[in-house]
Amino acid sequence: MQQLQNRPFLAQFRQRLQAKPNEEVEDSIWLRVLVQLLVVVGIIATDVAAETSISLWAVPASILGATWSWYGRRKNNIPVKFCIAIGMLLALASFLWNLRDSLNDTRLTLGELLIQLQVLHSFDLPRRKDLGYSMVIGLILLGVAATLSQTMAFAPLLLLFLAIALPVLVLDYRARLGLKSPFINRGKKEKIVFPFSVKRLVFLLLIAVGLGLTIFAFLPRVPGYQLRTFPVSSPIELTENFDPSSINNPAYSRGRNSGESSGRGLGRNPEKGAGELDDTFYYGFNTTINQNLRGMMKPKTVMRVRSQAEGFWRVLAFDKYTGQGWEISRNKQTQTIDRPSWSYQFILSVFPNLSKTQEVVQTYTVVSEMPNIIPALPQPRQVYFPTQQIAIDTERSLRSPVGLNEGLTYTVISDVPLRDRTALGKASTNYPERVKQYYLQVPEAIKEKVKKRTEEILANQNKVAKSNKPITSAYEKALYLAQYLKQNPNYKLEGFPPFLQENEDLVEAFLFGYKNSPANKKITGGYADHFATVYTIMLRSIGIPARVAAGFSPGTFNYFTGLYIVKNTDAHLLTEVYFPNYGWFAFDPIPGHPLIPPSVNENQSFTLIERFWKWIAGWLPSPVTGFLNTVFAAIAAGLFGAIAWFFGLFVKGWTGIFFGLLLSIGLAFLAWLAWQGWQTWRYHLWLQKLPPMESIYQQMLKWLKEKGFRKHPAQTPSEYVNAVSQHYPPERAEAIAEISQAYISWRYGGENPNIKRLRKRLQDLRKTSQKKGKSIH
Repeated sequence: MQQLQNRPFLAQFRQRLQAKPNEEVEDSIWLRVLVQLLVVVGIIATDVAAETSISLWAVPASILGATWSWYGRRKNNIPVKFCIAIGMLLALASFLWNLRDSLNDTRLTLGELLIQLQVLHSFDLPRRKDLGYSMVIGLILLGVAATLSQTMAFAPLLLLFLAIALPVLVLDYRARLGLKSPFINRGKKEKIVFPFSVKRLVFLLLIAVGLGLTIFAFLPRVPGYQLRTFPVSSPIELTENFDPSSINNPAYSRGRNSGESSGRGLGRNPEKGAGELDDTFYYGFNTTINQNLRGMMKPKTVMRVRSQAEGFWRVLAFDKYTGQGWEISRNKQTQTIDRPSWSYQFILSVFPNLSKTQEVVQTYTVVSEMPNIIPALPQPRQVYFPTQQIAIDTERSLRSPVGLNEGLTYTVISDVPLRDRTALGKASTNYPERVKQYYLQVPEAIKEKVKKRTEEILANQNKVAKSNKPITSAYEKALYLAQYLKQNPNYKLEGFPPFLQENEDLVEAFLFGYKNSPANKKITGGYADHFATVYTIMLRSIGIPARVAAGFSPGTFNYFTGLYIVKNTDAHLLTEVYFPNYGWFAFDPIPGHPLIPPSVNENQSFTLIERFWKWIAGWLPSPVTGFLNTVFAAIAAGLFGAIAWFFGLFVKGWTGIFFGLLLSIGLAFLAWLAWQGWQTWRYHLWLQKLPPMESIYQQMLKWLKEKGFRKHPAQTPSEYVNAVSQHYPPERAEAIAEISQAYISWRYGGENPNIKRLRKRLQDLRKTSQKKGKSIH
């Protein structure tokens, strides 16, 4: 053993350890306490955003570790360091184990690893550098929480973190300068004083928050994911066989037709006949929907959506009209799709057409229970879902093997078609046989009657549109009929329309009056979804293929979280119209809804200011909105035109470059002059607000500063005068001393100075300087 210790390399290693300087210990209790608060806020923010309970053990453990580090900061703590190393290895092993089930969303797993490492790290924090590591980990945890957060509960934690971070930065800077916290002696005890002004920190906090909100409001952004790894919940293991033709909607109370859906429903919706709507689950998410139901749903948030574009979150589509509702006629042809065991990705086939498309990524987080349907924007191409199988029906709607329960997250990538009105207006009316077979069906009993009314509406369009040009294209007919139903006073949204009789047709009752109308009063119109049904059948009656689709409107956009908050009351039907070679496009005939449902644009970037203006414009009268839009457009056009002209100079050869540089220099000089003028104006305004003595003294300090003698904040007025007087002749030194002494007597002695004489002395001081400057020249 002695021989081993005498080996040269071991001796050199021992000498290096002994020669290593002792590490400087951080003794600032304020810095330690506030850094620990930063870490605690980061842990709690991650917990709140992810809706977990990590902080229940991590926060007290971290505080215990920080306390241990304070009392053992001057010890080597070799056993503790060894235990920390073992703990970090165990944390890494746990991280790798948990990573298997979260390959498509590693944020929370990484956050848990950081929290575990920070708790271990908190037991060994002797140096300021170690506290710096904790500060960084707290900041990273806050960033993880920001990406996970889907509610405004994160905002107070962000403000609290910022409020703590500002004094932490001040204390860290003081520690780097070697400044210690001041003390006040009170008898035999010493009291620690807060090392900075609380008022000043509050002022800085307000400035930081205001500046951050301003940048946040004007910063262009795309409301969605730009990465190619998308959030998905942990894998869901199926306990029973997946029947792809089944939709389990708890709203329905009876057994299903032909075994197409299970009878697990607990709600009040019967599939046939008059009945009462379930107040929680939307009746339209089923293989068969009954539109002879009456009632209202109670608003309830069902999901949050992060999407690169807003749109109609499509769920199901129906092709067969039953007279009082709709069915999916080929529901039995619904097919299952399997994904690989190593990936969450389902690849869906996409039918090529002439429409330009734009890729839109959407991530859905379910907030409350929903049927086993998968909302998505039109034309989904890839689905990241936590089950081994999903299903797709003949109407390109997606279904899950399990109900969508609270907390479930999945992602969809859709190739959403861009609507080109000119191209669709020229689309052919030569429809394929498979389209005519399923999407032109109208009950014979009402076919001629509805067709006649529809043709009358189109024939009389010149009376409404004040145009003699007939509507010939299917697209323009679809637009006009939808607008007609929205605006015609004969067809209103009814709060509680009469129930349909057993053999009464919904479309006929809507257009021509309900049989159960009160005496001497004919009721037409109906619920919002009834408008979509009537519109679809009217289009079919004149040979335009159409179907109804059920889904959710975009919901309410949260400007701070970037999420669409979708409620059960956002669910409704609209109509999809088929155009050969271009596919299906949606129209919404419901009064109060946009005629064209929200969809993608070429450029989806936006600012909160744009969103806010659109919200304001929705409340203003159309003439006012039009005028303001014209004014803003003119200003924007002028501004961008001037910028384009300026940069255009640099591509016009040497002459353009010369004039461009000359103009740049001139503008920079004017900007500098404006800045100097503004600074001077602010200075004079500030002087006017000061007491006369304070104003004279501050003017003298400014003059001396310009001469190269700046007063240090730590210097007293007397110390400053003594230092400055050594550099000036007696006459000027005497004037400086007199003004300074008058300021001290006024400020600290309460004496009234001779303001007139002191102003004269300040003028003499300046004149003496000017005369001396002239004589030198």
